[in-house]
Amino acid sequence: MFTGIIEQMATLKSMEKEGENVHYIFHSDLTGALKIDQSLAHNGCCLTIVDLWPEQNLYKVTAIKETLSKTNLRDWKLEDQINIERSLAFNGRLDGHIVQGHVDVTGVCTSIENQSGSWKYSFQYNTPDLTIEKGSITINGVSLTVVDAGVNHFSVCIIPYTYEHTNFHSLKAGDEVNLEFDVLGKYVSKYLKVYENK
Repeated sequence: MFTGIIEQMATLKSMEKEGENVHYIFHSDLTGALKIDQSLAHNGCCLTIVDLWPEQNLYKVTAIKETLSKTNLRDWKLEDQINIERSLAFNGRLDGHIVQGHVDVTGVCTSIENQSGSWKYSFQYNTPDLTIEKGSITINGVSLTVVDAGVNHFSVCIIPYTYEHTNFHSLKAGDEVNLEFDVLGKYVSKYLKVYENK
């Protein structure tokens, strides 16, 4: 369980394919606080730490075929900056919203508008509509509020701090992002579909 509040960006240093799996090695100053078997969200995708080299600030995670097919991990390149977040500790405040680290679908950034102090990003996706204005959305692991919502598209606004401390600053129109819709909204949507089919 996560909150969508990014702790830092990790740098991808190595990729190794083994069968259908891909092993990723990252450099991060958080490595000394990590442990093997720990869950760590990468661009909103929950991955398990399988190896650590604390003296070099390196750690390793593995993605299976299912994960690669449904997320933007398949497009990662060496030296990419990836948003990371450790799992939620239940002894503090929930500053973002409840995030599972399970990517629902990938979306595409359709436009970026500089609004003189903030940035408005618009996205499109190809699943049933699950966004509402002022609702929560997770984009590449970042907890955000929807400002505009339509059928299969929505927008969010980014403040300078988020722009500088996540990989939003490197996002371009046409880039693919990981989306996780609000978990409460997903349950409501599922319930309504079941109810309608009765």
